This record gives sequence, C-alpha cells and structure tokens, in this order.
Amino acid sequence: MANAGGDRPGAAGGAEQGRKAGDPASAESAAGEPAAGRAPEAAGGGDPVGEIAEAWRRELPEVPVGSIGVITPIWQLAKLFGDDRRRTLARDGVDVATLDLVSVLRRSGPPYTLTTAELGRRSMVTAGAVSQRVARAERAGLVERRPGEGRPRSVLVSLTEEGHRLTEETVGGLLHREDELLGGLTAEERDRLAGLLDRLLRDVQDRLGDDRIGQVGAP
Repeated sequence: MANAGGDRPGAAGGAEQGRKAGDPASAESAAGEPAAGRAPEAAGGGDPVGEIAEAWRRELPEVPVGSIGVITPIWQLAKLFGDDRRRTLARDGVDVATLDLVSVLRRSGPPYTLTTAELGRRSMVTAGAVSQRVARAERAGLVERRPGEGRPRSVLVSLTEEGHRLTEETVGGLLHREDELLGGLTAEERDRLAGLLDRLLRDVQDRLGDDRIGQVGAP
C-alpha cells in the first residue's frame, strides 16, 4: 500500500495558487481527499465523503463520482495506519527500514539467511539501499554478513539471536496493535473486506502495469 502523507501549502488564499496543474496533492484534494490536518468538509457530523461526492455530482453531473466513496476512505485509512505504525515503532526505538530488513530474513525461514541480491528483490529496494540497511542492522547486532560461496562478490546476510528477538517482539506488538484497530469489524467482515481489497489491488495493478508493493508505514 502507498503512504498517504506529505506536506501541502497552507497559507490562506495562496495554497491553491501554489499548486501546479497536475500536482497530485491538488488532484487528490479536488477529488475528495482532505488536506493534511484538516477534516473533510462536513456539516453537522454527517457523512463527509458522501457529501463530497454529492457536491461534485451536483456541480459536475457529467463526471462519475463513485470512486470518491472508495478511494477517499482508502487514502484516509492509509494515513491513519501508517502514522500509527510509525508512532509505535518510534516508541520501540525501531526504524521502518531496519524492521523491513529483519522481517524479510525472519519470514524466509531456517537458516534465516539470504544474499543481499535476494534481500533487494524481496524488499523491492536498490542494492545501495540494501547495503545501507545491512550496515545499520549489523552495527546494532541484528544481522551478520559473510562472503557467499561459489558466486564472486556474493554476500550472505543472517539474522542473529538479537535480530530474532527484536523481530518477534516488534512484529508481535505491531500485529496486536493493528488487530485492535480492526476491532470494529467481525471476523467475517474482515475476510470479506480482505477479499475485496485483494481483488481491487490486483485489478488496479493490471490496469497500471505496476505490481510493486510499497511498504506500509514507510516515510
């Protein structure tokens, strides 16, 4: 999921003039995403997303507005979930990139060792980013690296005992926290929503020709 953050111009009277045509921030706000730090336009605490859609339906009757009721809540949820995850990790003293690295190693199964090339492929980051992540995690005692066998310049990265501990504690805490955030849905509703979101994600990926998965909670 892509993160829905970012600063936007906020000076009274000059914010809209400060945005260039085609600026995603401008397009998103125009379609219904509230600007950062501002609640969606609503009167009397009703359905703000529905009110936005209805306003555009009235003003631009020839334009389809059904996407607003789907995409705007997704944007808002991505922002809420991403911000909460960053706060949770900050309290634990863990940065998102390091958690991504050790999580990939932990999910790989025994012996919890991957080449730097495979780490890059699974994390979907560049070789340079992998090198920086590994160096940082190695200094913290979370991973060890050694030359690979057979292939020249191959480097193997392994999870240490401390890396296992941090991964299990941090991921366990995150998943318990996010399970709480979904407490308003029944198990059946979660399953149904997960199925619909997976279907939507795959279809949009096909339409855009882009199957990359961004890391939730990353800056």
